[in-house]
Amino acid sequence: MSSATLPLLEDDTIAFGEEDLDTGAAKDTLKHPYVTFFHLAFRGASIFVYLFCRLFSDSFISTFVTVVLLLSMDFWTVKNITGRLMVGLRWWNYVDDDGKSHWVFESRKGRVNERESRIFWTTLVLTPLLWSVFFIIALFGLSLKWMLLVMIALVLSGANLYGYFKCKVGAKESVGSVTSDFFRRQVLQSAVSLVTRENTAPQANPMSQPANVV
Repeated sequence: MSSATLPLLEDDTIAFGEEDLDTGAAKDTLKHPYVTFFHLAFRGASIFVYLFCRLFSDSFISTFVTVVLLLSMDFWTVKNITGRLMVGLRWWNYVDDDGKSHWVFESRKGRVNERESRIFWTTLVLTPLLWSVFFIIALFGLSLKWMLLVMIALVLSGANLYGYFKCKVGAKESVGSVTSDFFRRQVLQSAVSLVTRENTAPQANPMSQPANVV
């Protein structure tokens, strides 16, 4: 498993940054109000259902499924949409042709709304802390089934926190140097591959050549 910090690629399916063009709005005005709403809605709903589910239903299975679905929607939304639009960061994983897993942490500067950034990072940090409190309560209450649910919440929310923290740390590096290192590695790999193919290519047997006839 390897990790890399790269600038956001320019060949995204949706051109990154075009939806973030500055329209002259004030710094305290949300550029993406609907995105911000869903960033808060899914995680807030999962916490609400976990806390007050006993008031509406005695079925642990239905509560478990509902909370896991909300957590999954929150994880996917934060990882793929809200982090990209609200703070200009993205992390993802891919597997190369050799079956090796690569973690990529991407960032783009200069297109971040201050208010959205504060909302994003505040909720991203506070949510795992809140689930940690729920875990301690379930642990001292010896409630194993609720501990399992809380552990799922901790894993999903913690994964996004770790991924975006790596993006934030990587953003401090020079984008130019990172890009040049990336392309330098690609050129080196291509050169090595070319030399290897030439050295391993089958050579013609001179004894098999027909003799010249005078």
